Amino acid sequence: MNISRREFLKKSILSAGTLVVSCCATYEDKTYSFTNKNSVPLGFGPLRKDRKKVLDLPKDFSYKVISKGGDKMDDGFYVPYLADGMATFPGPDGLTIILRNHEVRFGNPDWVGPFKGKNKLWEKLDKELIYDFDPEGNPLLGSVTTLVYDTKKKKLISQHLSLVGTVNNCSGGATPWGTWISCEENCEDSGDVCLLNHGYAFEVPVSVNPGIAKPVPLKAMGRFTHEGVAVDPKSNIIYQTEDKTDSLVYRFIPNNPEGLAEGGKLQCLAVVDKPQLDTRNWQVQRIPPGEVFDVYWIDLDNPDAEEDDLRLRGYAKGAARFGGGEGVHYHDGAVYFDCTNGGTDAKGQIWRYFPGPYEGKPEEQDSPGRLELFVEPNDPKVLDHPDQMTVTPWGDVFVCEDGDNDQYLVGITQQRQFYKFARNALDDSELAGICFSPDETTMFVNNLKSGLTFAITGPWKK
Repeated sequence: MNISRREFLKKSILSAGTLVVSCCATYEDKTYSFTNKNSVPLGFGPLRKDRKKVLDLPKDFSYKVISKGGDKMDDGFYVPYLADGMATFPGPDGLTIILRNHEVRFGNPDWVGPFKGKNKLWEKLDKELIYDFDPEGNPLLGSVTTLVYDTKKKKLISQHLSLVGTVNNCSGGATPWGTWISCEENCEDSGDVCLLNHGYAFEVPVSVNPGIAKPVPLKAMGRFTHEGVAVDPKSNIIYQTEDKTDSLVYRFIPNNPEGLAEGGKLQCLAVVDKPQLDTRNWQVQRIPPGEVFDVYWIDLDNPDAEEDDLRLRGYAKGAARFGGGEGVHYHDGAVYFDCTNGGTDAKGQIWRYFPGPYEGKPEEQDSPGRLELFVEPNDPKVLDHPDQMTVTPWGDVFVCEDGDNDQYLVGITQQRQFYKFARNALDDSELAGICFSPDETTMFVNNLKSGLTFAITGPWKK
């Protein structure tokens, strides 16, 4: 999200009346401190300035740039810029496979894409492997790349192009059956800038071998401004966020989890006895952190919408409204997701959804899932526009900020305490794509604008 959009949003909120912050002192004392009750620093200690002015980290942690925009890859293509969402998968011989989105948009120059503006590169591809083109016949440059990394040797083994011809590949999510779902944060109609409709999710195989996936839009999962997905491994239900200031939360129940293109049922979240609940808390914190709601799900017809109106149709049926759904992650029986524009001053919220024991089945009406507002600090010094996120192996939530000032990676304990783990010291770009290696030794994160991908190691078990 860009600054002008934030300013517009802030003005629209404040124009409705005087800003009122409502938050009890007990919650402030418990949550907003960066030390515990014994004044012991939370997390991994204070950040230390990086002499190279790239990434500030706590003591004993270090980073390595393992990939950067413009690098030539092993398949002859180039690492695109705008590195965004990522996920990791176990590879052969203990290797880690990373799938990485590149949020190349309409209007970005050709050199930020995987072909560096060289027609001879993309022309060697079968056109069926490129999802869409502009009216002049040039491929769209949104894409996914695959990296193979050795965490023991701290060495990049290879990287290659895995999906191309899409647009605004923002976030997505890993599936339990070992694929990556890449999501378009754009709902452009065919016409002036593209030949096909956009606003879809695409499934990408995970492999150490170079190869580009045939781009199949997963239309039954909905056509909207996609952000991220998280899959419950118990039910194989896919939860989806939407990056709009009046967004919904969706779930997709696939007919065949390992064949998502075969269709399924798309639904949106609603709160029992509270139709059209506005969860955003704009102006006044009407929903306090810790409050829990029973949930039900509303069927959505025509998921491959001709217009970007799924959220409007769902809201008309009683769905809950959220303030800019962004990162989403499944961990230990809960689906965590953040809303970058939630809160009294639109600085962000983090929610979590607990699927019921009969999730997606008729019996769920008697044992519904539950929705909880996890945190809402309403203080940009604590949390400023949360974007992509993960849950660490030890249970803390790690969130990448996309705020107005310095860009931090913020840790949040299960006791709702906050700490800073990293700061972008290079530029004003957001950090993105945060994830951990399967062996839990290495954290990966991107600097979006530069296309830098970092591998961070240190005393995680501390």
